[in-house]
Amino acid sequence: MQPEPGQPAIRVDHVGAERQPVVVVENFAPDPERLISEAEGLSFAAMGEYYPGVRAPVTRAYFEGLDAVLAPVMREVFGARDKIGFTRALYSIATTSPAELGLAQRIPHIDGVAEGMIAIVHYLSHAPFGGTAFYRHRSTGFETVDASRHRIYLDALRSDFTRLGEPASAYIAGDTATFEQIARYDAVFNRALIYRSSLLHSALLPNDAPLPADVRAGRLTVASFLSIR
Repeated sequence: MQPEPGQPAIRVDHVGAERQPVVVVENFAPDPERLISEAEGLSFAAMGEYYPGVRAPVTRAYFEGLDAVLAPVMREVFGARDKIGFTRALYSIATTSPAELGLAQRIPHIDGVAEGMIAIVHYLSHAPFGGTAFYRHRSTGFETVDASRHRIYLDALRSDFTRLGEPASAYIAGDTATFEQIARYDAVFNRALIYRSSLLHSALLPNDAPLPADVRAGRLTVASFLSIR
């Protein structure tokens, strides 16, 4: 059933063998077109070595109207009791061509290993550039990588690459010798996905089409990271 126009609609999926929650929110922001207009006035630049594109910090206006959705989700799905706070939130436009990708950009990743870290990806592009997929690491069986698993995972990954070779210069698309896709979600305009930062995931980006750097023509998302306790 389609949500009422302008009204958030929330669904909770439990993915993979670990049954980790992925919250799907339709109509996440009250006025997504305003957010796109604000992004047009920002200066985008590369930030760090992992995101395959350019980013800019959101303005304070981005958070207006989100509490009504986020507070109950953080409490009821992720177990927040005392504190819910944003650590950072970034407009993001994927622009890197497959040939230019580093190794870390060609495989699924996590956003953090600390307990109580939550990630949100908010799709603000009208064009169908691809959504987000979640993965299982085959040799360990891990679908999440927390602090207790991090070293085990990195050592196993290194062994995988020695045994199987590194992945080709392309965005990951479906199953590979090293990773199995356990769930995927389309990039629907004004949809948000909310999940634990330790869940292995990757954007579903095209390998056969250009990735424009323009706010309105490109794959615009907002990546937010929250801390709960």
